[in-house]
Amino acid sequence: MIKKLSFILLIFVGFSCKMSQNNINYTTVPSSIFDYFKYQDSKKTMVSVHRGGGELKGFPENCIESFDYISKKMPCLIECDVEMTKDSVMVLMHDKSLDRTSTGRDWVVNNTFETIKQLKLKDNFGNTTNFKIPTLENTLKWGKNKVIFTLDVKKSTPFKKVVEMVDKLNAGNYALIITYNAKEAFEVYRLNSNLLISVSILQTSDYERLHEAGIPDKNMVAFIGTREPKTELVDFLHKKGIMCILGVLGNLDKKAAARGDEYYKSFIDQGVNILATDRPEAVNKIINKF
Repeated sequence: MIKKLSFILLIFVGFSCKMSQNNINYTTVPSSIFDYFKYQDSKKTMVSVHRGGGELKGFPENCIESFDYISKKMPCLIECDVEMTKDSVMVLMHDKSLDRTSTGRDWVVNNTFETIKQLKLKDNFGNTTNFKIPTLENTLKWGKNKVIFTLDVKKSTPFKKVVEMVDKLNAGNYALIITYNAKEAFEVYRLNSNLLISVSILQTSDYERLHEAGIPDKNMVAFIGTREPKTELVDFLHKKGIMCILGVLGNLDKKAAARGDEYYKSFIDQGVNILATDRPEAVNKIINKF
């Protein structure tokens, strides 16, 4: 009897450990995305992984395997890019061309999905991997209860098709749509008023245009640019209940690498809520250090 109980206990412990490992560090998807992204002074700074990774050898950008790798290491947002094939299949790809990040050639829009699904992804160091170019549909299915996405919709891809896919998969609670001006933001809001929208606000007049277009504050997360932020703009948006994303990717990431990673702390101290970066592990370390 004791042996039997011990065996059962071992199975239970093993199963529990497996469940724990499988879910370690995945982002808790909120019951209300609007509540989750409403500004609160006590809320911890978050990491947004630019292109979902790519700065680690063997892990290409815009790749589900890369998303899985980094999201198991830390709770994070995954920023990824949506392009469309010749036969209107939405896939993840930053460039118009397949050349840089895959074994393919020519523009994405000149290739059918039948061709694209045969290709392999390359990491940012030029190494070919065994990973494939994912569709938006499979990406959203994978991400359910794991991560929150910010979807950068490329010019050749209609917002309507992206919103329809988000609706089809009931992904509105874990997928934000990135826009770059008031016209785009209003188009997304018109398509589905229950979506959270990343809007570009570099100065207060940008907010006013969005407000005049009819976008409620609760539907906005503000991307405030890729330069050192103005504290007065951050404070202005916080008073509206709007969280701020700073793109440290590129120049600010390079400064941190040169000066020391504690450089990121200055943005945290200014109240920036989300740091979009190509160096997610370095940023996450600083967030958790203070």
